[in-house]
Amino acid sequence: MKRILGLDLGVSSIGWALVNEAVDENEKSSIVKLGVRVNPLTVDEQTNFEKGKSITTNADRTSKRGMRRSLQRYKLRRAELIRRLQEAGIINDDSILYENGNRTTFETYRLRAKAATEEISLEEFARILIMINKKRGYKSNRKAKGEDEGNLVDGMEVARKLYEEHLTPGQYSLDLLNQGKKYLPEYYQSDLQAELQQIWDKQKPFYPEILTDDFWKVLQGKSKTYTNKKFIDRYKIYSPSLKRDEARKQILQWRVEGLSKQLPIEVVSSVVSELNGHINGTSGYLGKISDRSKELYFRKQTVGQYMMAVLDKNPNASLRNMVFYRQDYLDEFNTIWETQARFHPELTQELKHDIGNITIFFQRPLRSQKGMIAICELEQKKVETIVDGKPKTITIGPKVCPKSSPLFQDFRIWQRLNDLRIVSDDLFGNRSLETQEKEALALELNTRTKLTKSQLLKVRFGKSPKGIDLNFKELDGNTTQATLFAAYQKIIEMSGHGEYDFSKMSANEAYEIVERVFKALGYKTTPMHFDA
Repeated sequence: MKRILGLDLGVSSIGWALVNEAVDENEKSSIVKLGVRVNPLTVDEQTNFEKGKSITTNADRTSKRGMRRSLQRYKLRRAELIRRLQEAGIINDDSILYENGNRTTFETYRLRAKAATEEISLEEFARILIMINKKRGYKSNRKAKGEDEGNLVDGMEVARKLYEEHLTPGQYSLDLLNQGKKYLPEYYQSDLQAELQQIWDKQKPFYPEILTDDFWKVLQGKSKTYTNKKFIDRYKIYSPSLKRDEARKQILQWRVEGLSKQLPIEVVSSVVSELNGHINGTSGYLGKISDRSKELYFRKQTVGQYMMAVLDKNPNASLRNMVFYRQDYLDEFNTIWETQARFHPELTQELKHDIGNITIFFQRPLRSQKGMIAICELEQKKVETIVDGKPKTITIGPKVCPKSSPLFQDFRIWQRLNDLRIVSDDLFGNRSLETQEKEALALELNTRTKLTKSQLLKVRFGKSPKGIDLNFKELDGNTTQATLFAAYQKIIEMSGHGEYDFSKMSANEAYEIVERVFKALGYKTTPMHFDA
């Protein structure tokens, strides 16, 4: 008798059956037990499951908890703000702090826009502070770059230069390359979009059957790859192939020429694809916030004035997802307070500090996570102690080293070098590295994020010899030191002491240049490699 377990795996259920199968004529097959387990999934969960995306059962619960906390903290801030305003005599229990009566829609928004330049009453001023307290802008302690969020653009100086000198991002970038610069700045999405629109409008009369309004709508917000594919699928137009070293400068040259004269349609395809790729890379959540912040700067508006202008243009416009930076709200708060303080002596600097810095815009620092750092497994020990009057055994010892620590980086390099072996059938044989070889490789790894197999062999033999192999495809380097050297490279370039590419130099050359330039700049100490 064979016992067999059968499973039927579905999208939202698992069917199972346990059966006895006869193996001869004297036995009889039978079903021992069967059943089904149903996993009820929402539409989104089922869609993600079918796409192979993992489902975190706690994600929704965590999201809801975060929303509850945000609402609770907002209500606490509002209650504290009202209390402080009452103590200062600005409002009382009978004050109306919301829009009340006929034809009062957007009244608080109008007061908010007006308060930046004209006098309003203290009660109206209190209503504005309560509105600002409700939405106080975007501020995050996380890194600003992400696939969904996009890049955080902080290039107001560049945007101002483009505005004052009537330049496009392509023209400015080409000027920088012609001056010998290697690093190009990030641009606002609106500046890139304006350049693309200018090039499209200039080239459209030359190719009216290709650069149509319908095709323009199809390409809006799309990636470089998608744009290239659409030119090929619709019109069999292929972008010209360029060598990697000259591609960046050549495309910038075409972008500049496309503003004033006709380009070949293949070049137009390449330029549009390249610009669409840049726009797509900055079109995330943070990119849109950065563009709004830029508009405030050039229009010399506050957040309230910007919103009121939108509502004047379209009373049905949604302001729900119109997010600004926390700093934009702080600037508006300071502008309105200073304007109203000229008319109301009650608005002192002490009260401004209490309401602005402590009540509305206060955000506690992140909690320390030092308690999450593990204790070293090799040097820990258990000791007896008394906790709440009861004996308890606890583990004590030094904390483990973080990955970013120079000590850990150095340890990892030498650990891998000790494991590295040269594999060859000739006189080199199959052997470990000698001390001098390890020291030479460690020096190079100390300024690199990683070294590939061919690079490792080049450091050891001066070239990548045939018939010799290594047991690792690549080795991780000192990422902390490599990040610092990238910063040193920018400092040296901006100081006017020449341009260097440390990634193409030996470690000794990079160390020598950094030490020489930093001494010339007058630094008392020179940044050298970490000595663990």
